[in-house]
Amino acid sequence: MKRVLVPTLMAMACGAAMAQSTSSVTLYGIVDAGIQHVTGYKKGSDTALVSGIMDGSRFGLRGNEDMGGGYRAIFTLENRTELNNGSGTNRPISGTQLPDRMSQASLMFPTLPAPVQAALQPLVTGVGNNLATQAYGVNIPGRFWDRQAYVGLVTPFGGFLAGRQYTPAYEVSASFDTLATQSSLAAGQVASFPSAVEIRISDALQYRIQMGGLTASFMYGFGGATGDNAINRFMGGMVMYRAGGYAAGLSYNERNNELGKSSLHSTVFGASADIGPGTLSGMYQAFRDDNPAGLSGIAAGLVAQGAPASAAALVQGGFIEAFKIDGDVFHVGYKMTTGPNTFYVAYNQFNDSRPANADVASYGVAYTYALSKRTDLNAVLTHFDNKNLAQAAPGQAGFLGGVTATAGKDADSIAFGIRHRF
Repeated sequence: MKRVLVPTLMAMACGAAMAQSTSSVTLYGIVDAGIQHVTGYKKGSDTALVSGIMDGSRFGLRGNEDMGGGYRAIFTLENRTELNNGSGTNRPISGTQLPDRMSQASLMFPTLPAPVQAALQPLVTGVGNNLATQAYGVNIPGRFWDRQAYVGLVTPFGGFLAGRQYTPAYEVSASFDTLATQSSLAAGQVASFPSAVEIRISDALQYRIQMGGLTASFMYGFGGATGDNAINRFMGGMVMYRAGGYAAGLSYNERNNELGKSSLHSTVFGASADIGPGTLSGMYQAFRDDNPAGLSGIAAGLVAQGAPASAAALVQGGFIEAFKIDGDVFHVGYKMTTGPNTFYVAYNQFNDSRPANADVASYGVAYTYALSKRTDLNAVLTHFDNKNLAQAAPGQAGFLGGVTATAGKDADSIAFGIRHRF
């Protein structure tokens, strides 16, 4: 994702120095597919043709009009495309299965007597299936321009963008992830459900500025609720500095839930340095969510289906507790390119501070061989080490991996693919 996202947005904010003398519209994209083999699922191992090993497949339109005097009008429309079936959406290999800590009444209500847990399990199962069907996957709403859709004005004093965009914290994360969000070895894979960093925001305004090696931005998301700007409101900002072979970045995202309560907060700090023949990168992410979004209507829905009000309230509270987030991710990796060969090694550690203590570590290697400037072959080998109630399974750049068969079960992934950029 970084290959398209970060350079493109930085270029848009450069002002007169980057202006072109003519208007243009560019068709661009990435097509990426291959074979993936993953272990650890309830059905055992899975081997499948998948879309998006190193990069999510996409196509887009990018426009630029030079109006003179350092002013430019720009736009980007970017579609998500699944090469394996031609759709614009996907679900994890594990389907709608939720982690045990979010689907088993005995784990969600450990202090209640066993008979009460057993009585609540059908309600928990029904709610869990509904939540997973509505939200567990990529682009479940089926947006045609899911990846990006915005218009903007670049001026001598910065760029102003409006529409669906990548968030500041995700931009810093993508910049200092050794894999640049590519493959199952990317840092975000160990904290993808619930997501530790909001990736994209709709209804957003962004201001960006670049001065030499310094790039900064601020973003505000309106949330889309009529009459109450606090509902689903988003705010975020970032600053990055690059000089010579060194770089550093800091960002912060925060978002409200559907009740207007403060929800997911994400802080990302990253740094990199050219060392020897390659680049060493490190990143730290801290995140917390005490009011997870999308859960406030559970009790009312259960009561409407005939459940007792007391049981419905108990189940809603259990899901809210299960979906809360409090933890951090540490990432370190090294990337080296020599001729047509690019090698990656990385280690990621998610430390869960919640009672579930669902700690996850991932580590492995990735390799790409450039057949040309536009086309490469790639291979990725990743191991996921799940501790306590963790059940993370490796996905790839274009999709979530889902969950393993049981809490604490490890998973391995090996993938081979081809990627072409146009």
